[in-house]
Amino acid sequence: MNILAVNSGSTSLKLDLMQVESSGAAPRRLVRGRVERFGPEAATDFQLGDGERFRSSKNVADHRAGVSWFLDNLAAASGGTLLPIAAAVHRVVHGGARFTAPALLDEGVLAELEALSELAPLHNPPALTAIRAVQSALGADVPMVAVFDTAFHRALPPRAANYPLPHELTARHGLRRFGFHGIAHDCMLRRYAQLAGVPIEEAVLITLQLGGGCSAAAIRGGHSVDTSMGFTPLEGLMMGTRTGDLDPGLLLYLARKEGLGVADLENLLNQRSGLLGVSGRSADLREVLAAAPHDARAALAVDMFCYRARKYIGAYLAALGGAQAVVFGGGVGENQPLIRLRICEGLDWFGLVLDPARNAAAAGVEGRISRDDARVQAWVVSVDEAALMAEGAAECLRGNHAV
Repeated sequence: MNILAVNSGSTSLKLDLMQVESSGAAPRRLVRGRVERFGPEAATDFQLGDGERFRSSKNVADHRAGVSWFLDNLAAASGGTLLPIAAAVHRVVHGGARFTAPALLDEGVLAELEALSELAPLHNPPALTAIRAVQSALGADVPMVAVFDTAFHRALPPRAANYPLPHELTARHGLRRFGFHGIAHDCMLRRYAQLAGVPIEEAVLITLQLGGGCSAAAIRGGHSVDTSMGFTPLEGLMMGTRTGDLDPGLLLYLARKEGLGVADLENLLNQRSGLLGVSGRSADLREVLAAAPHDARAALAVDMFCYRARKYIGAYLAALGGAQAVVFGGGVGENQPLIRLRICEGLDWFGLVLDPARNAAAAGVEGRISRDDARVQAWVVSVDEAALMAEGAAECLRGNHAV
């Protein structure tokens, strides 16, 4: 059956039509669509199978318009042969404590996801917009499934999952570290296991999902045992527009000195900080890197980005008692050799030594980038969230007898 995989970012949209066979074979991508930077000059990218890629700049206002753009192009490019679509699956960033596995979407589930939007204000609302758009375009008879970024981290041990807050407050509000980017970290685990020939349950890894949003995970026995993001996707690594870790006392100070309210602080932490805030130029690391040789603020932003990721590698080596490999994924992790090199600088003391030629060659290419004699390997892998989403959706639909 053909399943539409919809991956909604805060300012982008990824759509893939995946063919899933009942035999258990890996899903096959039939169509690929991308929209970046919504607005009058959004970048669009459409490809049918292995055919020609059509890239253009056009007005795509939001996620709803992005869904329409993709479905219109799909119908035109395939002559309607790939329609109707049997089901759709949506990546939802925050599933809270309730959603720890793929879930069939109905109005009750959608209402619960709406309530979780305050915990992931950059991500859950766009996902809900895309869900409604797909529902409207395909009709109510087409089943839809949600898969959750928090699910992979559902078994975090209590020492990693809990905050040092009063127990009564924690219990009243369900406060805990959920973790995010779980689909991506799961993909990195699975792909590393395939490439390195290591059983998933025996892999001991530190995975780095680096893109507009960034996170690290410590993985053992096929499960996440710690991760950098917490109750919301704000904690952890420095990101495109998000702060990552910072002293909460700083927020109290700014609230007093600048007269900032909750909405102001939320905007500051989510929209105006990270690479954008430090560089004053852009949230796109490519643009910040290009400016760094002649701009001190851009250079500082890059240095902070890499240093903070390196600190997490060290912390997770301690948490795991060592690791087989550090695995890079995401738009930055897969395509920026210089960033990988700078993150790994000075880590040869525990045996992680990059091979300069391998690292330079791995720009959008999978493979090992460490030296042959490195005690801890480094790998670049392709994160194919759509395939994992489609597999999860198919299993969910079969379990619910929807297909």
